[in-house]
Amino acid sequence: MIGLYVGSIICYSQSGWTSTHINSGGKDLNAVYFSDSKHGWVGGDGGFLAYTDDAGASWVERRLGVDHAINDVYFVSKDHGFALTGGSIFESSDGGHSWHEGYKFSSTEFEGASPELYSLRFNGKKRGWVVGSASRGDVIVNSILAITRDSGVTWQVLRAPSNQELIHIDVVDERRAWIVGAGGAILHTEDAGETWTRQKSGTGATLYHVDFRNEKQGWAVGERGTILRTEDGGNSWTKVESPARSTLLSVQFVNDDEGWIAGRSGVILRSSNRGQTWIEQESGTKQNLYALFIDKKNGWAVGSNGLVVKYQR
Repeated sequence: MIGLYVGSIICYSQSGWTSTHINSGGKDLNAVYFSDSKHGWVGGDGGFLAYTDDAGASWVERRLGVDHAINDVYFVSKDHGFALTGGSIFESSDGGHSWHEGYKFSSTEFEGASPELYSLRFNGKKRGWVVGSASRGDVIVNSILAITRDSGVTWQVLRAPSNQELIHIDVVDERRAWIVGAGGAILHTEDAGETWTRQKSGTGATLYHVDFRNEKQGWAVGERGTILRTEDGGNSWTKVESPARSTLLSVQFVNDDEGWIAGRSGVILRSSNRGQTWIEQESGTKQNLYALFIDKKNGWAVGSNGLVVKYQR
């Protein structure tokens, strides 16, 4: 895989956030993941994938040789990572410096419909899940939920209690995980992902992202400013008032109290009280922010036209 220095252009800062447009060829960025404060990856449209080893000061492109959008980047460990594009799962064993197609779902597995993978998570080194949708043309005809028990060597398609898009999965421990998607779908497992049940979200809005701190505390966000919160493992979900009406695409909590949300039109929200209330932050941009990654010291959001927004405490 070819490495190409892509650098960055147009830098400005405002209210604790620093915005940079990396040279992605005008492609939107859909995914961001950091293994520590310095080493991170972004993925975007047209197969664009780039990494940094200096906390985002510079970026190097890694070409996978694909044209499909990269929808998710996730690392099980410092060296072992995955990238989702189309129906393929690309894999790296050297910290993202080189990649190969580890597994590809076939349309024959979905009655001739084309697979599109959106999100991947593991609960350890061997057991993991991928979610997505299967479509014919522009029409989504089914969901995708698959499990691996051998570190991604093989995958088994499971029957999901929803036939709509499944968009994001979050794993909290060895037994419990949650999935969100279209039509307000929230799915939950308590047996390490072998079976899944649907929880009542109380909304028909598409949910794009879910984050759980532990087996009880969780949050989900979606279209039209939807924010949902649970303190009983999803047995009941409560809608939280949002200061923004834009579609919200990513949520992550740093600890039990502090959480962040990013979304369209440059929206960034922050909560300091377990997600009970949210305050809009000045992001310095009106461009869409599609993904968010926050740790104890730094935060990153990525979006339209190679946009990378960094927050430093």
